[in-house]
Amino acid sequence: MGLGKIISGLFGGSGGASGSDAGPGSGISVEHKGFTIRPTPRQADGQWQVVGVISREIDGELREETFIRADKCASADEAVEMTLRKGRQIIDEQGMRLFSK
Repeated sequence: MGLGKIISGLFGGSGGASGSDAGPGSGISVEHKGFTIRPTPRQADGQWQVVGVISREIDGELREETFIRADKCASADEAVEMTLRKGRQIIDEQGMRLFSK
């Protein structure tokens, strides 16, 4: 319950990078229980921060939520893997409540 409010409160707009030079994780997406997880880690303090987007089509509309974790990793690949793991955890805990406002 608290996690959903924390996630919702942290993000105002779109959090993903765009373009062909989008960075580590760009082009990667994983399906989990009808949701799509797209890792978009970013550099922070010389490390890679766990950042991702969870999306799902609801009534013909694509809904997205960006999540940012305090977790940091030494490599971009490790951050992508941790982002996917955290995204699955968020989906397992929140499900459709992720998109309720």
